Amino acid sequence: MSVDDSVDSPAASPEVDAEIIAPQPPAKLPAVVPAAATRRGGWRWPKRAALLLVLLGAAAGGTYWWLHSGPGLPPGIFFGNGRLEADEIDIDTKFAGRIATVLADEGDVVKAGQVVAVMDTRDLQASLKKDQALVSQAQKALEQAKANLAQQQAVVKFTQQQVDRTAYLVPHGYATQETLDQQKQQLDSALAALNANAAAIGAAEHALDAATHAVELDQVNIADNALVAPKEGPIEYRVANVGEVVPAGGKVFTMLDASYLYMDIYLPTAQAGRIKFGSDARIVLDAYPDHAIPAKVVFIASQAQFTPKTVETQDERDKLMFRIRVRIDPDRLKGRADMIRSGLPGVAYVRTDPAVAWPSQLEGKAGS
Repeated sequence: MSVDDSVDSPAASPEVDAEIIAPQPPAKLPAVVPAAATRRGGWRWPKRAALLLVLLGAAAGGTYWWLHSGPGLPPGIFFGNGRLEADEIDIDTKFAGRIATVLADEGDVVKAGQVVAVMDTRDLQASLKKDQALVSQAQKALEQAKANLAQQQAVVKFTQQQVDRTAYLVPHGYATQETLDQQKQQLDSALAALNANAAAIGAAEHALDAATHAVELDQVNIADNALVAPKEGPIEYRVANVGEVVPAGGKVFTMLDASYLYMDIYLPTAQAGRIKFGSDARIVLDAYPDHAIPAKVVFIASQAQFTPKTVETQDERDKLMFRIRVRIDPDRLKGRADMIRSGLPGVAYVRTDPAVAWPSQLEGKAGS
Protein backbone atom coordinates (compact mmCIF):
# COMPACT_ATOMS: atom_id res chain seq x y z
CA MET A 1 0.00 0.00 0.00
CA SER A 2 1.29 3.42 -0.89
CA VAL A 3 1.72 6.36 1.44
CA ASP A 4 -1.17 8.19 -0.24
CA ASP A 5 -3.44 5.24 0.24
CA SER A 6 -2.58 5.06 3.92
CA VAL A 7 -3.45 8.73 4.39
CA ASP A 8 -6.76 8.51 2.52
CA SER A 9 -7.68 5.18 4.03
CA PRO A 10 -10.60 5.25 6.39
CA ALA A 11 -8.65 2.91 8.66
CA ALA A 12 -6.33 5.72 9.69
CA SER A 13 -6.44 6.83 13.34
CA PRO A 14 -8.95 9.62 14.06
CA GLU A 15 -6.57 11.23 16.55
CA VAL A 16 -3.81 11.50 13.95
CA ASP A 17 -6.15 12.97 11.38
CA ALA A 18 -7.44 15.50 13.84
CA GLU A 19 -3.93 16.55 14.77
CA ILE A 20 -2.84 16.98 11.17
CA ILE A 21 -5.80 18.75 9.66
CA ALA A 22 -7.13 20.68 12.65
CA PRO A 23 -6.78 24.46 12.04
CA GLN A 24 -5.14 26.81 14.59
CA PRO A 25 -7.55 28.65 16.87
CA PRO A 26 -8.39 32.01 15.28
CA ALA A 27 -8.08 33.78 18.65
CA LYS A 28 -4.27 33.51 18.54
CA LEU A 29 -3.86 35.55 15.35
CA PRO A 30 -5.14 38.91 16.59
CA ALA A 31 -3.13 38.52 19.80
CA VAL A 32 0.10 39.10 17.85
CA VAL A 33 -0.99 42.40 16.31
CA PRO A 34 -1.68 44.33 19.51
CA ALA A 35 1.66 43.18 20.90
CA ALA A 36 3.52 44.72 17.99
CA ALA A 37 1.44 47.84 18.24
CA THR A 38 2.23 48.03 21.93
CA ARG A 39 5.94 47.79 21.25
CA ARG A 40 5.81 50.57 18.67
CA GLY A 41 3.81 52.81 20.98
CA GLY A 42 6.09 52.02 23.95
CA TRP A 43 9.11 53.53 22.17
CA ARG A 44 7.36 56.82 21.58
CA TRP A 45 7.28 57.95 25.24
CA PRO A 46 11.05 57.61 25.94
CA LYS A 47 11.78 59.53 22.76
CA ARG A 48 9.38 62.24 23.72
CA ALA A 49 10.80 62.40 27.25
CA ALA A 50 14.34 62.65 25.89
CA LEU A 51 13.30 65.40 23.51
CA LEU A 52 11.60 67.23 26.34
CA LEU A 53 14.73 66.99 28.51
CA VAL A 54 16.85 68.34 25.67
CA LEU A 55 14.51 71.29 25.22
CA LEU A 56 14.47 72.01 28.95
CA GLY A 57 18.25 71.82 29.10
CA ALA A 58 18.57 74.19 26.17
CA ALA A 59 16.14 76.62 27.80
CA ALA A 60 18.02 76.47 31.10
CA GLY A 61 21.34 76.96 29.34
CA GLY A 62 19.96 79.88 27.38
CA THR A 63 18.62 81.47 30.54
CA TYR A 64 21.95 81.02 32.35
CA TRP A 65 23.84 82.45 29.37
CA TRP A 66 21.48 85.42 29.22
CA LEU A 67 21.98 86.14 32.92
CA HIS A 68 25.75 85.71 32.90
CA SER A 69 26.90 86.70 29.46
CA GLY A 70 26.58 90.42 30.19
CA PRO A 71 24.66 91.37 27.06
CA GLY A 72 25.31 94.83 25.75
CA LEU A 73 28.41 95.54 27.86
CA PRO A 74 30.41 98.44 26.42
CA PRO A 75 34.18 98.12 25.86
CA GLY A 76 36.16 98.54 29.07
CA ILE A 77 33.81 96.50 31.30
CA PHE A 78 34.72 92.89 32.01
CA PHE A 79 33.00 90.30 34.13
CA GLY A 80 33.58 86.95 35.79
CA ASN A 81 31.64 84.45 37.85
CA GLY A 82 32.30 83.89 41.54
CA ARG A 83 30.80 83.45 44.96
CA LEU A 84 30.16 86.02 47.65
CA GLU A 85 32.51 85.47 50.57
CA ALA A 86 33.11 87.05 53.96
CA ASP A 87 36.21 86.84 56.12
CA GLU A 88 35.91 84.15 58.79
CA ILE A 89 36.95 85.01 62.33
CA ASP A 90 37.60 82.30 64.90
CA ILE A 91 36.61 83.12 68.48
CA ASP A 92 39.11 81.13 70.55
CA THR A 93 39.99 80.74 74.20
CA LYS A 94 43.12 82.34 75.60
CA PHE A 95 43.52 79.82 78.40
CA ALA A 96 42.65 76.18 78.85
CA GLY A 97 39.46 75.75 80.81
CA ARG A 98 35.86 74.67 80.99
CA ILE A 99 33.06 76.51 79.21
CA ALA A 100 30.63 77.83 81.81
CA THR A 101 28.09 79.69 79.67
CA VAL A 102 27.26 79.95 75.98
CA LEU A 103 25.38 83.12 75.06
CA ALA A 104 25.14 82.78 71.26
CA ASP A 105 24.34 80.14 68.69
CA GLU A 106 24.67 79.52 64.97
CA GLY A 107 22.85 82.11 62.91
CA ASP A 108 22.83 84.78 65.61
CA VAL A 109 24.00 88.23 64.54
CA VAL A 110 26.36 89.63 67.17
CA LYS A 111 27.77 93.10 67.70
CA ALA A 112 31.41 94.02 68.18
CA GLY A 113 32.34 93.50 71.83
CA GLN A 114 29.30 91.33 72.60
CA VAL A 115 30.00 88.46 75.02
CA VAL A 116 29.22 85.15 73.33
CA ALA A 117 30.62 82.70 75.91
CA VAL A 118 32.11 82.70 79.41
CA MET A 119 34.75 80.32 80.75
CA ASP A 120 34.91 78.97 84.31
CA THR A 121 37.05 81.49 86.25
CA ARG A 122 36.75 80.28 89.85
CA ASP A 123 40.49 79.73 90.11
CA LEU A 124 41.21 83.20 88.77
CA GLN A 125 38.65 84.71 91.15
CA ALA A 126 40.48 83.08 94.08
CA SER A 127 43.80 84.39 92.81
CA LEU A 128 42.27 87.85 92.47
CA LYS A 129 41.12 87.83 96.11
CA LYS A 130 44.58 86.78 97.25
CA ASP A 131 46.28 89.55 95.30
CA GLN A 132 43.76 92.10 96.53
CA ALA A 133 44.67 91.09 100.10
CA LEU A 134 48.33 91.59 99.24
CA VAL A 135 47.49 95.05 97.97
CA SER A 136 45.86 95.91 101.28
CA GLN A 137 48.86 94.56 103.15
CA ALA A 138 51.27 96.57 101.00
CA GLN A 139 49.21 99.72 101.53
CA LYS A 140 49.42 99.29 105.32
CA ALA A 141 53.16 98.63 105.11
CA LEU A 142 53.58 101.82 103.14
CA GLU A 143 51.58 103.80 105.66
CA GLN A 144 53.69 102.37 108.49
CA ALA A 145 56.90 103.27 106.68
CA LYS A 146 55.69 106.83 106.15
CA ALA A 147 54.79 107.11 109.86
CA ASN A 148 58.24 105.85 110.86
CA LEU A 149 59.80 108.38 108.54
CA ALA A 150 57.85 111.22 110.09
CA GLN A 151 58.82 110.07 113.57
CA GLN A 152 62.45 109.80 112.65
CA GLN A 153 62.39 113.26 111.09
CA ALA A 154 61.24 114.61 114.45
CA VAL A 155 64.10 112.79 116.19
CA VAL A 156 66.61 114.21 113.74
CA LYS A 157 65.22 117.70 114.22
CA PHE A 158 65.44 117.48 118.01
CA THR A 159 68.95 116.01 117.92
CA GLN A 160 70.08 118.75 115.58
CA GLN A 161 68.74 121.40 117.97
CA GLN A 162 70.67 119.82 120.86
CA VAL A 163 73.85 119.85 118.88
CA ASP A 164 73.35 123.50 117.96
CA ARG A 165 72.78 124.57 121.59
CA THR A 166 75.68 122.56 122.92
CA ALA A 167 77.98 123.90 120.24
CA TYR A 168 77.05 127.43 121.41
CA LEU A 169 77.62 126.62 125.11
CA VAL A 170 80.96 124.83 124.80
CA PRO A 171 83.00 127.99 123.94
CA HIS A 172 81.49 129.77 126.94
CA GLY A 173 82.26 126.97 129.33
CA TYR A 174 78.67 125.99 130.00
CA ALA A 175 78.94 122.56 128.32
CA THR A 176 81.71 120.10 127.77
CA GLN A 177 83.14 118.93 124.51
CA GLU A 178 82.30 115.37 125.43
CA THR A 179 78.59 116.22 125.60
CA LEU A 180 78.79 117.86 122.19
CA ASP A 181 80.49 114.80 120.71
CA GLN A 182 77.83 112.51 122.13
CA GLN A 183 75.06 114.64 120.68
CA LYS A 184 76.74 114.71 117.28
CA GLN A 185 76.92 110.91 117.38
CA GLN A 186 73.21 110.75 118.21
CA LEU A 187 72.50 113.08 115.29
CA ASP A 188 74.42 110.85 112.89
CA SER A 189 72.49 107.81 114.12
CA ALA A 190 69.18 109.65 113.71
CA LEU A 191 70.10 110.65 110.16
CA ALA A 192 71.00 107.06 109.31
CA ALA A 193 67.65 105.87 110.67
CA LEU A 194 65.93 108.58 108.64
CA ASN A 195 67.60 107.32 105.46
CA ALA A 196 66.56 103.76 106.33
CA ASN A 197 62.97 104.87 106.80
CA ALA A 198 63.02 106.63 103.43
CA ALA A 199 64.33 103.46 101.79
CA ALA A 200 61.60 101.46 103.54
CA ILE A 201 59.01 103.76 102.01
CA GLY A 202 60.46 103.10 98.55
CA ALA A 203 60.34 99.33 99.14
CA ALA A 204 56.76 99.56 100.40
CA GLU A 205 55.77 101.55 97.33
CA HIS A 206 57.31 98.94 95.02
CA ALA A 207 55.55 96.15 96.91
CA LEU A 208 52.25 98.00 96.55
CA ASP A 209 52.86 98.46 92.82
CA ALA A 210 53.62 94.75 92.37
CA ALA A 211 50.49 93.74 94.26
CA THR A 212 48.41 96.21 92.26
CA HIS A 213 49.77 94.85 88.97
CA ALA A 214 49.00 91.31 90.11
CA VAL A 215 45.39 92.36 90.69
CA GLU A 216 45.29 93.99 87.26
CA LEU A 217 46.66 90.81 85.68
CA ASP A 218 43.98 88.73 87.40
CA GLN A 219 41.32 91.10 86.17
CA VAL A 220 42.68 90.96 82.62
CA ASN A 221 42.75 87.15 82.70
CA ILE A 222 39.20 87.04 84.02
CA ALA A 223 38.09 89.44 81.31
CA ASP A 224 39.86 87.36 78.65
CA ASN A 225 37.84 84.35 79.78
CA ALA A 226 34.73 86.15 78.59
CA LEU A 227 34.80 85.46 74.85
CA VAL A 228 33.62 88.47 72.85
CA ALA A 229 32.90 89.00 69.18
CA PRO A 230 35.66 91.18 67.73
CA LYS A 231 33.41 92.53 64.96
CA GLU A 232 29.82 92.66 63.88
CA GLY A 233 28.50 89.70 61.92
CA PRO A 234 26.63 86.40 62.05
CA ILE A 235 27.78 83.32 63.93
CA GLU A 236 28.53 80.66 61.31
CA TYR A 237 29.55 77.68 63.48
CA ARG A 238 29.48 76.78 67.18
CA VAL A 239 32.22 74.25 67.78
CA ALA A 240 32.03 73.69 71.56
CA ASN A 241 29.24 73.57 74.15
CA VAL A 242 28.68 74.20 77.85
CA GLY A 243 30.75 71.98 80.14
CA GLU A 244 33.37 71.07 77.57
CA VAL A 245 37.03 71.55 78.47
CA VAL A 246 38.97 73.21 75.69
CA PRO A 247 42.72 73.79 75.44
CA ALA A 248 44.41 77.16 75.17
CA GLY A 249 43.53 78.54 71.77
CA GLY A 250 40.57 76.17 71.45
CA LYS A 251 37.93 77.29 68.97
CA VAL A 252 34.42 77.92 70.30
CA PHE A 253 32.79 79.93 67.49
CA THR A 254 33.44 80.87 63.88
CA MET A 255 31.80 84.10 62.77
CA LEU A 256 31.72 86.11 59.55
CA ASP A 257 33.05 89.65 59.36
CA ALA A 258 30.10 91.70 58.13
CA SER A 259 32.41 94.58 57.21
CA TYR A 260 34.51 92.58 54.72
CA LEU A 261 32.35 91.08 51.98
CA TYR A 262 33.98 90.28 48.66
CA MET A 263 33.92 88.15 45.51
CA ASP A 264 36.90 86.59 43.77
CA ILE A 265 36.74 86.27 40.00
CA TYR A 266 39.24 85.01 37.43
CA LEU A 267 40.04 86.91 34.25
CA PRO A 268 42.46 86.22 31.39
CA THR A 269 45.64 88.21 30.92
CA ALA A 270 44.23 90.56 28.30
CA GLN A 271 41.51 91.70 30.69
CA ALA A 272 43.30 91.44 34.05
CA GLY A 273 46.20 93.54 32.75
CA ARG A 274 43.89 96.53 32.29
CA ILE A 275 42.45 96.45 35.81
CA LYS A 276 43.89 98.69 38.53
CA PHE A 277 43.57 98.83 42.28
CA GLY A 278 40.50 100.81 43.21
CA SER A 279 38.75 100.21 39.88
CA ASP A 280 34.99 100.57 40.08
CA ALA A 281 33.03 97.31 40.09
CA ARG A 282 29.53 95.92 40.47
CA ILE A 283 28.33 92.63 41.95
CA VAL A 284 25.09 91.02 40.80
CA LEU A 285 23.95 87.97 42.74
CA ASP A 286 21.91 85.22 41.14
CA ALA A 287 19.44 85.50 44.01
CA TYR A 288 18.94 89.24 43.34
CA PRO A 289 19.52 89.74 39.59
CA ASP A 290 17.86 93.17 39.61
CA HIS A 291 20.25 94.69 42.17
CA ALA A 292 23.78 95.80 41.27
CA ILE A 293 25.94 96.23 44.38
CA PRO A 294 28.76 98.83 44.07
CA ALA A 295 32.22 97.51 44.88
CA LYS A 296 35.93 98.24 44.39
CA VAL A 297 38.90 96.18 43.25
CA VAL A 298 41.11 95.56 46.29
CA PHE A 299 43.38 92.72 45.09
CA ILE A 300 45.01 91.68 41.81
CA ALA A 301 47.08 88.50 41.73
CA SER A 302 50.69 89.08 40.71
CA GLN A 303 50.98 85.66 39.11
CA ALA A 304 48.63 83.72 36.86
CA GLN A 305 47.19 80.47 38.11
CA PHE A 306 45.10 77.60 36.90
CA THR A 307 41.41 78.33 36.74
CA PRO A 308 39.51 76.47 39.49
CA LYS A 309 37.11 73.86 38.20
CA THR A 310 34.20 75.51 40.00
CA VAL A 311 34.65 78.77 38.12
CA GLU A 312 33.28 79.15 34.60
CA THR A 313 35.23 81.46 32.34
CA GLN A 314 34.21 83.40 29.31
CA ASP A 315 36.81 81.77 27.12
CA GLU A 316 37.47 78.11 27.81
CA ARG A 317 40.71 78.35 25.86
CA ASP A 318 42.28 80.49 28.56
CA LYS A 319 43.79 78.03 30.98
CA LEU A 320 45.75 80.51 33.09
CA MET A 321 43.81 83.26 34.79
CA PHE A 322 44.48 86.10 37.25
CA ARG A 323 42.49 86.28 40.47
CA ILE A 324 40.75 89.60 41.02
CA ARG A 325 39.01 90.49 44.28
CA VAL A 326 36.22 93.04 44.40
CA ARG A 327 35.03 94.21 47.81
CA ILE A 328 31.74 95.81 48.75
CA ASP A 329 32.03 99.22 50.42
CA PRO A 330 31.95 98.61 54.22
CA ASP A 331 29.72 101.66 54.73
CA ARG A 332 27.01 99.95 52.68
CA LEU A 333 27.16 96.92 54.95
CA LYS A 334 26.53 98.75 58.22
CA GLY A 335 23.34 97.54 59.83
CA ARG A 336 22.97 94.72 57.29
CA ALA A 337 24.87 91.97 59.07
CA ASP A 338 21.79 89.74 59.00
CA MET A 339 21.94 89.78 55.19
CA ILE A 340 25.42 88.26 55.00
CA ARG A 341 25.15 85.05 53.01
CA SER A 342 28.55 83.62 52.28
CA GLY A 343 28.59 81.37 49.23
CA LEU A 344 25.90 83.06 47.14
CA PRO A 345 26.89 82.78 43.46
CA GLY A 346 26.86 85.76 41.17
CA VAL A 347 28.75 87.86 38.64
CA ALA A 348 31.23 90.66 39.26
CA TYR A 349 31.65 93.39 36.65
CA VAL A 350 34.83 95.51 36.61
CA ARG A 351 35.18 98.82 34.78
CA THR A 352 38.68 99.64 33.56
CA ASP A 353 37.84 102.99 31.94
CA PRO A 354 36.20 105.56 34.27
CA ALA A 355 34.93 107.42 31.22
CA VAL A 356 32.73 104.47 30.24
CA ALA A 357 29.23 104.73 31.68
CA TRP A 358 27.70 101.76 33.41
CA PRO A 359 24.74 100.17 31.65
CA SER A 360 21.41 101.00 33.24
CA GLN A 361 21.10 97.55 34.83
CA LEU A 362 24.53 97.96 36.49
CA GLU A 363 24.39 101.57 37.67
CA GLY A 364 23.83 100.60 41.30
CA LYS A 365 21.58 102.76 43.39
CA ALA A 366 22.76 104.49 46.55
CA GLY A 367 20.47 102.44 48.72
CA SER A 368 21.18 99.09 47.10
